Order: sequence, then C-alpha cells, then structure tokens
Amino acid sequence: MPASQWDRLANPNGDALPHPFTRHAFFVALEESGSADAKTGWKPTHLILQRGDTPIALLPLYLKSHSYGEYVFDHGWAEAFARAGGKYYPKLQASVPFTPVTGPRLMIAVGEDRDRIRDLLVETCATAVVETRASSLHITFMPEDDWSAVGKAGFLLRTNQQFHWENRGYSSFGEFLGELASAKRKNLRKERAAIAAEGVTFDLLSGSDLSENAWDAFFEGYIETGNTKWNPPYLTREFFSRIGQTMSEQILLVMAKKDGRYIAGALNLFDGDAIYGRNWGATTYMPFLHFETCYYQAIDFAIARKLARVEAGAQGGHKLLRGYQPRPTFSAHYVVHEGLRRAVGDYLVHERQEVLENMEMLAARAPFKKNG
Repeated sequence: MPASQWDRLANPNGDALPHPFTRHAFFVALEESGSADAKTGWKPTHLILQRGDTPIALLPLYLKSHSYGEYVFDHGWAEAFARAGGKYYPKLQASVPFTPVTGPRLMIAVGEDRDRIRDLLVETCATAVVETRASSLHITFMPEDDWSAVGKAGFLLRTNQQFHWENRGYSSFGEFLGELASAKRKNLRKERAAIAAEGVTFDLLSGSDLSENAWDAFFEGYIETGNTKWNPPYLTREFFSRIGQTMSEQILLVMAKKDGRYIAGALNLFDGDAIYGRNWGATTYMPFLHFETCYYQAIDFAIARKLARVEAGAQGGHKLLRGYQPRPTFSAHYVVHEGLRRAVGDYLVHERQEVLENMEMLAARAPFKKNG
C-alpha cells in the first residue's frame, strides 16, 4: 500500500506531526528490517476496505504464531485452550508490533460515516478470522471510544494500566517539583544531583543529528540490557537506521555520556501532543541513570515543547513516585470457540474490576501534595 494512501487514513486531520506509530514509515521499518515479519512470527495481513480503487479504512493486522511483543498478555488463554485440546495459534493481532502505545487502530478516511465504516471493519474482522483459520482476533492499545463500540459488536473487553506524566502548564522541572510532597521532591532532586555528580551529560539527538554512530552506541546498550534482563531484544539494528532516515523529525534519542563515551540511551518518539518513551539500554550500571535518561529528560523535553504528557510505556510501578500517574489502556478480543470465549469473558469481568481497584489504590499513593 503506498505511503500516501496509508498515511491519509492514519492521519486524517493532516497533522504536521502525526501519531508516530501509525505512520507508514514506522510499519515499513518494522517489517523490512526483519523485526516484524513472517520469520519472526508477525506475518503482515493488513485489512483494507476500498470503495472502488480507493482505500477508505485500514486495520493494521498480523497473523501470529505466538504471543510475544504485544504487552497485553494472553499466554494463559493459549495454555488453557491447548490443555482442552484446542489450537490457539495462529491468531490475528491488530496492533503496532512491540509498541504499547494507545493510538488509532480502526483508521477511517476523513469524510466517511465513521460509525458505519467501523461496523464494516468489525464485520470484516470476523471474516478474516475464518479465512486465516485463526482462533481469535485481538485489537490492543485502542482508543476508548472504539473500544466501547466494538464491545457492543461482540468483542470481549479488557483493560490494563500504564503510567503517564501530565503537563499542568509547567514552565520548568522545578515548578513540577513544587507540586510534589516534600519527601518525594527531595528524592527526585537527589536522584538528578547524583547523576550530575558522576559527570554524566546528555546529548538530545533529533533530525540530522541522528548519526549511524549514535545508533550504534544506542544499539549496543539496547542489546546488552535486553540480553541481561529479558529475552533477546526484538528490534534489529536496521530498524533504527530506517526510522532515523524516514521519520527523524519525530525522534528524540537521549544519549548519556561520561568521560567522552556514551554509556546509555533512551529512544523516544513524539507528536504534537505527547512524547512516547520506547526503548532503553545501557552498557554501564549507575544508580538513577535509568530514571534520569528515560523519565526526567523526557519531562524536560515535554515542558520545553509544551507537550501535554509523557507516556512511559508498559508496566513499572516505580514510575509512580516520579510523578507518573496510572492511566487505563484498552483492548478488545474476538474469540471463535464458544467455550474459550465464555471462559475468557468471565475472567475479564473480574480482571477489569481488579485493574480499576489497583488504579484507585495507586492514585491514592501519588507523590503530589494532598491539597495540590
């Protein structure tokens, strides 16, 4: 699908800085770099509705042979179905691979009857499941209004949470600190001061500053950290070069430097509304280096750019004490097998309540002044 057609559906308002993770360039980088393709268990199966020869709606879709790289976990469903004699894979996944960021999934051209075309997409989803012999179709990290709409069409509804920092019109990081309780404010100052005392400085790279040498340094830390803490990282070295070449104006690469050498880095993408923290890596361990590189530098950038928020990715309760607050995420699931659908539906009723209660508990522990 030509970039112009894809981006017309992904960015119907024509924003100068569109949502970065729905851009044609981002999907091409994932797929052509070998990060998300059939060999890695992400077979591109994008669903397109056309009127004549003109695309009018798009659902980014992958036929998957596993459940890795999604950040909405259904491994338990797959295992339970297998124990009962069922075959959970392949399944269809409507998402941006390796990207736990809420954004448009049901992409519809401007001027179309959104409700009607959304209903057609949902109907076509059911057909796609049958034609691909999949067990199910999962739409993850979707906007709440679309989530509610597909729920009425029979999808099972799921919630989870992330931590976002919200900009209340701050003019500086210090003004943000002023809204925190005294002990929490001192803790953040201590963490930032400790990194400065180590002689660490930061290069904020965007646009033409994103050199291949900088990507090499970032990738070294990304691989080392991933191999140490998790499974081998999903993204290939070529992926970073590709996004650096095709969407550099929406990239902020924060590189930490000590004694003239890069020791850590954090990849962020941004649009006109938010900055999204994505990948991190380090070749040197240093207390508080992760917090400064990933969280505080992103806050500084958001304040300087007057962005509404920082979305810091999946998981991480430690973000709460650093001013990031719990916010819900939404996913919807179409399951063919009646028994599995019933079991998953019952489970999700209880899970949604647990997520809500956990978010309320976390919100009560937020580091802000109680009268703030």
